[in-house]
Amino acid sequence: MSEERSTSDAAQGDAAAEAPFEAPTPDADAWAKACAEDLDAEKARRRAQYGPPPGSAAEELRKLVDAVSDKLSSLQSPLLGAVTQGAAQQVVQQVVQQAKAAVEPVIERNPDVFDHLAAAGNELLAAYRSAVENQERRWATRETDRGKDRGEDRGEGTGSGERIDLD
Repeated sequence: MSEERSTSDAAQGDAAAEAPFEAPTPDADAWAKACAEDLDAEKARRRAQYGPPPGSAAEELRKLVDAVSDKLSSLQSPLLGAVTQGAAQQVVQQVVQQAKAAVEPVIERNPDVFDHLAAAGNELLAAYRSAVENQERRWATRETDRGKDRGEDRGEGTGSGERIDLD
């Protein structure tokens, strides 16, 4: 057994003498690559869990117009007769085509406008929420202050009865 070790040690020594040890060169983009891989994995997980993310505001408007037009063209009114049903369908289809013809060029020329409008709408909603929360806070403190000013007893004393205000 000692001979086996010596021959394997000798073989390792010969291999070490032939090729000197070289340190691997560090990858300068290793952190960026790892972050990109993690981000891609997280996006894939979210797509699997929540579905595809919403597109731009212009794409969403286009989807809305398509959905409304499809719904309008598929509606059939039981109140209209068979003759007027066909005429009504043609009118609806003509209106839908005109609406699409009016909306499509605007979306194509100014897709960023819809993103800005969506952002402005979000800001307005945030401002409205803030105003409503402040007003609710004032109403709530006014109600509790009104009860304290009158010296109302909320029935929290040691007595067994509850005070009833007859005013």
